[in-house]
Amino acid sequence: MIRYGILPVFICLFCLPVQGQHTVIKGAVVRGDTARKSIALVFTGHEYADGGATIREALKASGAPASFFFTGDFYRSYPALIGALKKDGHYLGAHSDRHLLYCSWEKRDSLLVTRQVFLTDLRNNYREMRKAGIKKARYFLPPYEWYNEAVAGWVREEGLVLVNFTSGTLSNADYTTPSMLNYRSSERILESIRKREREKGMNGFILLVHIGTDPERTDKLYDHLPQLIRELKQKGYTFMRIDELLRP
Repeated sequence: MIRYGILPVFICLFCLPVQGQHTVIKGAVVRGDTARKSIALVFTGHEYADGGATIREALKASGAPASFFFTGDFYRSYPALIGALKKDGHYLGAHSDRHLLYCSWEKRDSLLVTRQVFLTDLRNNYREMRKAGIKKARYFLPPYEWYNEAVAGWVREEGLVLVNFTSGTLSNADYTTPSMLNYRSSERILESIRKREREKGMNGFILLVHIGTDPERTDKLYDHLPQLIRELKQKGYTFMRIDELLRP
């Protein structure tokens, strides 16, 4: 959940290596099989959960499975919501324990944490997940959706798979508030998704939205979720959990 400074809201993915049928950038899987008309709808959360009930209801009404990546702080703060999402059959994964920034915004290869700090934080996240009854969660989505190849290597050493959102839309900009210079309204975000689908398609997409945002943002993207799911289904897309989308 990027919240600092004036930052790009999507990453260029030209000339990326492909691992099997999946697209990989800097060690993270960022897209599933482009031959399949499937999308993984992914939600991340750390401190805010205001969209929890709305998102859960939209998914239930549409029959669309989703994947949720939460910090340890989130698991500790919202146990009832965690239990409800688990009961609904959605994928629940890790997003770090304390939402650490692993590497510099300006110089991505410059680490801001040691390997030991990273591992302690990651393992604490998984400890909270085990308390919630979540035992199998091999996919890890980094905090701030920001990482480098060193972090990807640490994740692999733990036997996990690093994942991130697919570039090309503004969906991950739903955290922005009107006071930010890089603010994006829900309508502009939705139009970016429609434009991407119309011009290039979204097969294998990992589409990221935040489960909650700062109260200053009253224009919540998750309120438009029923409409978005309906439009993409009408285009022929199937929604899948991240573990289904990336299944070998």
